[in-house]
Amino acid sequence: MATKTLVLLLSLLIAFSPLSSSQDCGISVYWGHNAFEGSLVQACLSGFYQYVNIASLAAFGCGKTPVLDLAGHCDSPSGSCRVLITEIQTCQSLGIKVLLSLGGSAGNYGLCSSDDAKQVAAYLYDTFLSGTNTTGPLGPVALDGIDFDIEFPSSSLYWDDLARALKNYSTPEKKVYLAAAPECSIPDPNLDAAIQTGLFDYVWVQFYNNPQCDYRGGISSLVAAWNQWSASLPEGNQLFLGLPASPAAAGSGYVSPIEVETQILPVISHSENYGGVMLWNKFYDIDFSLIIKPAVCSFTLHRKDSLISMVK
Repeated sequence: MATKTLVLLLSLLIAFSPLSSSQDCGISVYWGHNAFEGSLVQACLSGFYQYVNIASLAAFGCGKTPVLDLAGHCDSPSGSCRVLITEIQTCQSLGIKVLLSLGGSAGNYGLCSSDDAKQVAAYLYDTFLSGTNTTGPLGPVALDGIDFDIEFPSSSLYWDDLARALKNYSTPEKKVYLAAAPECSIPDPNLDAAIQTGLFDYVWVQFYNNPQCDYRGGISSLVAAWNQWSASLPEGNQLFLGLPASPAAAGSGYVSPIEVETQILPVISHSENYGGVMLWNKFYDIDFSLIIKPAVCSFTLHRKDSLISMVK
């Protein structure tokens, strides 16, 4: 009787654990960098993604006029992308978290002070997260959070202040999710201080364009870097394997989806803070997510079965 009770309690604990929920494991993708990648709602209706990063807010901070650049999907340079309102709402109705991505490899952004970080946070909340702004580029939508894709080495200061200021807008009714997209070398020159705050829900590390830690060095090099990241992340942060969705999507570091499915995921998915895979980007994702999706979160079932078997 005691054993059955223990199995039942353990089963309930696992069932409600964040790591066992399909809502907390999956594929993240960047959308908004190519007018020929299909619509946002098409990406969401594909069934492949649990997270979509709208990329990107390419100019902000230090008194600059914010610019949402979505590469021809809408009239974003002029500030109006309200055609996306219903698409964003459809994505969210499917349980997909939609985040606004900041920065990128090109743009005009940065933070000049802690006060500047607070002002940017206020702008981001009011314009993209509150759901009450009728004049912003996306209209009155409430995105789920903000992604930090900060790639300028000269802009390493105050990102931790921005993360704190944004998290202060979280409420029991509406959580503000934060994601970070550092490069795989540790520490990331831009985001290390921000990540160490422990405020980020998702950390999708870019395991590409870095010879010391991407696939160029072989699977062992990538896995070693993954393990270092897994050990260094604050508790509660979920770690994602960030990969280019095709050889053309990045300068280096491409891994075929078959190798990801059969050789990498079976190893890294045993990490307690494993969250899934991030793909750069939707335009290049022809069949990558299709191939890897069945394996991305299958570890949760294996972990649940093995834990329950321990007490039987």
